[in-house]
Amino acid sequence: MAIDVHAHYVPPSIIDKLLFDGASMGIDVIESEPQCHCLHFHYGLKCRPFFSRLLESPQARIEAMQAQGVQKQILSGWVDVFGHGLEDSQGKRWHELLNNSMGEFCAKNSNSFGFLASAHMPNAALAAKELERAVKEQGALGAVVACNVEGVNLGELDLEEYWSCASELGVPIFLHPTQAQPTPRSKAFALNQVVQYTFDTTLSVGSLIWSGVLDRHPNLKIILSHGGGALPYLIGRFDFMHAKGHHAQNGIQSTRNPWSYLSEMYFDTILHDKEALHYLKQKVGVSHIVLGTDDSFPPADPHPLQSLKDANFNAAEIHTISEINPRALFKL
Repeated sequence: MAIDVHAHYVPPSIIDKLLFDGASMGIDVIESEPQCHCLHFHYGLKCRPFFSRLLESPQARIEAMQAQGVQKQILSGWVDVFGHGLEDSQGKRWHELLNNSMGEFCAKNSNSFGFLASAHMPNAALAAKELERAVKEQGALGAVVACNVEGVNLGELDLEEYWSCASELGVPIFLHPTQAQPTPRSKAFALNQVVQYTFDTTLSVGSLIWSGVLDRHPNLKIILSHGGGALPYLIGRFDFMHAKGHHAQNGIQSTRNPWSYLSEMYFDTILHDKEALHYLKQKVGVSHIVLGTDDSFPPADPHPLQSLKDANFNAAEIHTISEINPRALFKL
């Protein structure tokens, strides 16, 4: 039973609810063309339109999964629309709506879907309460967290209450990059998705390591998207800076060599390169790799199991990555 831990979905009911009451949460639904909607947040963020497959019917999604050889998806929402610039009261309501809608959707289709809860991350206390509520009341299997909060690295924010909550609940946290409005240097040539996203992940996890978050919360289970960004490739530079750099001057608080944290994190398979997948196996081991497709975005891997075969993973390794590891992580 192959389990995809990196897939995105937005229950269509969310659009209907926002059309009715979105303005009170600081969100407007804009119909950019017939049956094509995008979200504009009152604080200034304007997101691109929803991809049609983000809002597809359960049956259409299940049929696409079957074609991939995937039996279950652990769904994340669309991180671009998490709206972390909203006021606390608005952000609280928005993420309650997101999690309630996802919970209802997955409860009706429990054989095929589970979900990861989002939260209003600028306020760690609110975020922790929402994570706990979503896990205990809506059946969330873990959390999805944007790699930056309005442009600030996670390790630079006081999110101790949130990290503690996730540790106590024993649920994994999926770090997913976001850059809803591309930077001037990444807006052309699809560089936002190809480059900006992967380095957003790298900056985020680097900040968590250096700031000591992973030392203070040793039971945190972190999943990194897109094969960990550039972290596995740059880990030698991290180690060198830890050994030779001026810790106080650079704000480095971690107590261990950065390479040692790799064995405590999990990495998805969306690399589109068999040699890169083989390298990832060498760096972190099969026991710390999980299957991911990035469904339903254009850079998705349409044949995730074949990608592993092409990288010369054997049947036992593929079974570990696609079923044993996610089952253990999400307590399925």
